[in-house]
Amino acid sequence: MSTIELLFWIGTGIVVYSYVGYGIILFLMVKMKKLIMPEPKYDMQFEPAVSLVVPCFNEADYIEDKIKNSLALEYPSEKLQLIFISDGSNDDTYARVKKYPQVLALHEDARNGKASAMNRAMKFVTAPIVVFCDANTDLNPEAIREMVKHYANPNVGAVTGEKRIITKDKENASGAGEGIYWKYESFLKQLDSDFYTIVGAAGELMSYRTSLYRELPKDSLLDDLMQSMQIANDGYRVIYEKNAWAAETASANVGEELKRKVRIAAGAFQSMSRLPKAFNLITNFRVSFLFISHRVLRWTLAPLSLLVLFILNLFLAAEPGGIYLYFLLAQILFYSMALLGWYLANKQIKVKALFVPYYFFIMNLCMYLGLLRFLRGKQSANWERAKRA
Repeated sequence: MSTIELLFWIGTGIVVYSYVGYGIILFLMVKMKKLIMPEPKYDMQFEPAVSLVVPCFNEADYIEDKIKNSLALEYPSEKLQLIFISDGSNDDTYARVKKYPQVLALHEDARNGKASAMNRAMKFVTAPIVVFCDANTDLNPEAIREMVKHYANPNVGAVTGEKRIITKDKENASGAGEGIYWKYESFLKQLDSDFYTIVGAAGELMSYRTSLYRELPKDSLLDDLMQSMQIANDGYRVIYEKNAWAAETASANVGEELKRKVRIAAGAFQSMSRLPKAFNLITNFRVSFLFISHRVLRWTLAPLSLLVLFILNLFLAAEPGGIYLYFLLAQILFYSMALLGWYLANKQIKVKALFVPYYFFIMNLCMYLGLLRFLRGKQSANWERAKRA
């Protein structure tokens, strides 16, 4: 086997493991664990005090619906503190929040980013459990109760809910692709949680023990990932609870989805640079194994391998009588479908068969764009919200 062939098969192995193999291996490991250890039982009467914090920026059009959704949560009102913080908003978000006496409204004109607003809101938290959720999401009524039941276990340091994408009959490629991706991602998160701990929470609905919350630098791009990984690195479990969910609509179009994912990609590289303990397989094996397999490979070696595989395949396909020509034709077909999906998505034309290749291509393209933005230091911590459908 030549060096080029060896590199080709190593790259293929990285891609297959990152997107399929890891899930299969973890699925089998979780099945074995469940044969040995019984399923945990929960006391649904466990009702600690909870503070629900909603950071919001220019959400005037939606904020009152969010408040009503929060007030409708099935949790004792005397044990649920509601805090809405609208730092930097220049519409009437703050004025609308102040109309509700059940809600603690926080606001200052300075706009310093989401992490800074969260840090400031924590000074007003009075409960042992703090829940964060986005202002453009709706929570199911049982969300708080389903999350806090896990905190009866002192080894649990954080609990995240499920992110759901609201789809419509006439879904665009961005929305459909995002929905498919999050269904698969939710499946993997459940496996991570069942095995030991998740390694990347959904900021749309995330909770922590208040005592474990750490102030993050105000330039932090992925507060949910950083907080949950620091808690996992400290030896606490971060649990995924699918019965607590936050629903939001998909990005309005391809451009909005691209903008959002490039920011997330830049945040991924920033987070990896600030989480050295998460790479230590010797002293932190379980967390490192999950983090590298589920996150790091998808952010680094898998996108790189996809590019290298195509280049190597051009050379290998020239050899007569080999299987590499078929691999090259398969790659060309896949990327052609992805580019066609992108083109049709911009034309608002829906072709379901193109959703997966289109979204897969966009995700990996954004990792390259995010890396460039991170290296150039051009990503602001201030959210530029993606428009939603």
